[in-house]
Amino acid sequence: MKKIAVPIADGSLSTHFGHASHFKLFSTDGRNISGVETHSPPPHQPGTYPRWLASLGATDIIAGGMGQRAIDIFLQNGINVYTGVNAAAPEELVKQLLDGTLVAGVNLCDH
Repeated sequence: MKKIAVPIADGSLSTHFGHASHFKLFSTDGRNISGVETHSPPPHQPGTYPRWLASLGATDIIAGGMGQRAIDIFLQNGINVYTGVNAAAPEELVKQLLDGTLVAGVNLCDH
């Protein structure tokens, strides 16, 4: 089972995960979404969100962009990072990840 985190702003993927108003955490069963939780993040400080998402059991994160420090903390916690993803409905992005069709590209964050 995976728990896939998606940062949300204005109803779709936030282009920078540190600017998300909330996060959706999708539980999966094989290639299907089995549940979804919505969480408000703690106050944003460098390194806070990766540790917080790890404490929620996240196994993967889909983002438009994030800083290298955040990427490193996710990886140290065994969380797969997909950056450079274009804004879209969170459920669709999770389905693409599960189907192996998610298009990740250049990290959209310049720090």
